[in-house]
Amino acid sequence: MTYPPHISANPSAELTLLEAMNGIAPEGVRVGCRTIRDGDEACLLPREAHSIPSRHPARRRASGAARRVAHGLLAEHGLNDVAILRASSGAPVWPMGMTGSLPHDEEMAVAAVATLSAKIGSIGIDVEPATALPDDIFSLVATRDDVTDAVEPSLAGRVLFAAKEAVYKAVYPLDHDMLDYDDIAVDLNAGHAMTSTGRRVSLTYCIAPRVVALALVRGSGPVGVA
Repeated sequence: MTYPPHISANPSAELTLLEAMNGIAPEGVRVGCRTIRDGDEACLLPREAHSIPSRHPARRRASGAARRVAHGLLAEHGLNDVAILRASSGAPVWPMGMTGSLPHDEEMAVAAVATLSAKIGSIGIDVEPATALPDDIFSLVATRDDVTDAVEPSLAGRVLFAAKEAVYKAVYPLDHDMLDYDDIAVDLNAGHAMTSTGRRVSLTYCIAPRVVALALVRGSGPVGVA
């Protein structure tokens, strides 16, 4: 069997998560994932490697894994061997006319890529382990404006955390505002979020085998580099 470039040759975890991610991806958004493994730092193209300041091996492996996923998704759009540089803000720099997001946790890297259009102005995605969020972090993330009734209680905090991270990743390329958690009100029941700057963001999420949240801001056509 031949696997897509964003799926490894040991694909059980990736294929299970990919199926769940495809189930939440809005029309026009391509998603992929990869378990982070030794040697993934070699997935970085030379210009990408130069743009990532961290010398920490685990961080470079994770960045390489996430970019390998993103390279495969961009290739599906006909964009081959495109370097996804890291901006000074830490955000990835996408090719003209594209938007995307490529986060990771300690074990899994994911990515989402889309063409900018009237329906898609920016996207953000986040991946987290499917475990309860520690209480001290939950107290920083949650506000009384958040609605999480639709999620099983033990994982509601983790999904909320992932959702706010995804919203930040989707909104920052548009507004360049440094939002805190209390600047983002999430309604997981309704599938949307609002920021203190007035941005309305659509939200979807899956829980098994990991928590993944995907945020989308509508656009008005191609606007250049995201």
